[in-house]
Amino acid sequence: LQQYESYEIIRYFDNIAPGRNGGGWVDTYGIRYIDRYAEQLWDTMLAKAPQIMLFNWNDLVEPAKPGAREAWQNEPTSFEWQQLEARHRQSGSNVPINFASVAGYSLDTVDAVVGKLGNPIGIASYKPYQSTGEDFLHNYLGMIGVPIDLHPTFPTDAKLVLLTESAKFDPQIVTKIKAQLMAGKDVVITSGLLKALQDKGINDICELRYPGRKLSINDYWGAFGAGGFTDLGAGKNMPVLVPEIDFLTNDAWPLVSGTANGNGAPLLLMDRYGKGILFVLTIPDNFNDLYSLPQPVLTTIRGYLLRDFPVQIDAPSQVSLFAYDNHSFVVESYRDSETTITASVLGNGTKLRNLATGEIINGESSTHRRAFFMPNAPQRTSFTIKVEPHSFVAFAEE
Repeated sequence: LQQYESYEIIRYFDNIAPGRNGGGWVDTYGIRYIDRYAEQLWDTMLAKAPQIMLFNWNDLVEPAKPGAREAWQNEPTSFEWQQLEARHRQSGSNVPINFASVAGYSLDTVDAVVGKLGNPIGIASYKPYQSTGEDFLHNYLGMIGVPIDLHPTFPTDAKLVLLTESAKFDPQIVTKIKAQLMAGKDVVITSGLLKALQDKGINDICELRYPGRKLSINDYWGAFGAGGFTDLGAGKNMPVLVPEIDFLTNDAWPLVSGTANGNGAPLLLMDRYGKGILFVLTIPDNFNDLYSLPQPVLTTIRGYLLRDFPVQIDAPSQVSLFAYDNHSFVVESYRDSETTITASVLGNGTKLRNLATGEIINGESSTHRRAFFMPNAPQRTSFTIKVEPHSFVAFAEE
């Protein structure tokens, strides 16, 4: 289970029955380092859960240990074990630090910002009731910086809809995809959904095939149009096993590709239908291999999926973006070392205010990565931000 699930499950339940979900559930099990408990609490609160059930009393009074956090234990992280120890000594308590102490410290930390955040927003995605297929993939996508807004009904009003394999449980899914595209809206489907819908209607929309071949890729390229070519990570990368997608040249275009010994597999394809664009996002056999994709690959994919979204990040994997409707956002890193990221927000001349410290950060105008089929990509202002390991930072646009 990925950390992003603590956020995503709250948002899905809230979209299922707005106002009826009482809150989140956080327990102490399976934690290898104490920050993991704090991350569950923070991400539940970042989802704007009204309450949290801390399970259970016996576990909360058990002594807590820092665990395997040697890699970042001396860094100024959002959860500082040494500071908690100092507070505990000052209290004069003879009781060892327990999980209740950790929960109190963690919630105090996020309380400094959570009340200043608006309502969560993200890329609209659709998981029908009682559906399975590419299970938990939405959480992995959240872990690579794609904010997800998961719905149990098809979000027809969204400008872009993301569909994973679980959407196959809707018998009308191809009809709904067609309607979105004909209306000039974009649809992103995963390779798993393409496979599930092959010869079941998707062929009316695109001439793409899932032939069942696999390719172990380790070099990455970006391109659009004849002669387009950008190095997105050629060199010594960990091999990633992906399904190959067959497409007809000049009918569909690969926007991001991976290669192995000269043979290529598209990671992000685009194909036009009606007034919209259909994107196909190739998912590795092992979802964790999404974390092995180079940062330029992830940033390019985010650039297409989040083209008109209020905020984007240029960041490595295991850095999540939480966005809100009041022009605020949170960047959280689950990595073991400090990470420098670039956040870009819509518009020119925007400033950011750190919601915890009040510090003002000036940005610079940036030309967002774009291709000629998206000539009107909006202008953005970029900000360089440092995020400590297993920590979060929150900002509001000024």
